[in-house]
Amino acid sequence: MVRPNLPRSLFPRLIGLCLGLSVAAGLVMAPATAQQLVTPTAGDYRLNPGDIIEISVWKEPELQREVLLLPDGNIAFPLVGTVQAAGRTPSEIQTEVEERLTRFFPEPVVTVSILQVAGNKLYVTGQVNQPGQFTVDQPVDVLQAIALAGGLTAFADEDDIYVLRRAQDGTQSAIAFDYDDVTDGSDLSSNIVLQQGDVVVVPTAGLF
Repeated sequence: MVRPNLPRSLFPRLIGLCLGLSVAAGLVMAPATAQQLVTPTAGDYRLNPGDIIEISVWKEPELQREVLLLPDGNIAFPLVGTVQAAGRTPSEIQTEVEERLTRFFPEPVVTVSILQVAGNKLYVTGQVNQPGQFTVDQPVDVLQAIALAGGLTAFADEDDIYVLRRAQDGTQSAIAFDYDDVTDGSDLSSNIVLQQGDVVVVPTAGLF
């Protein structure tokens, strides 16, 4: 069998492309720039502003509502008032709503389910095959984000990839990502788990 003689510099990009195909096979993604994964169950996912949840109280049909997490992370529910929901799991919200409703009902049974994940967004820009915005329902590291974006192009500067992260006070930091060390397994420390709003930047390689 004749084996193609490929330049070694293309191997990491081929690995990234294969990872992208593997991720795409296991996760449902919409085309275009706003790509969204399947809606998660009410498990370990931590809510973000923009997410939509449903809160229902057993045997109380008037206390069944679809609730949008506001930009400040709060939700409002009848008899309960305002609840800080961002950064918390549905089960944590369920417990707090039940505790507040005990003033009105004996042993209320509350269900909190996720209807739409819209707030947990990551961004990949620069020299990837499908740059854009990605809405994820599970932890995603830098290499997985690049895979979601279709892998690196032939013009990517593998040595200068970084993650832009904005703190709550508005300040930004740049976190370096070593593509070669991660893909060959020699050092995985830079393959951090991304946070909501992180931007993975893949610069263009210089000509010289």
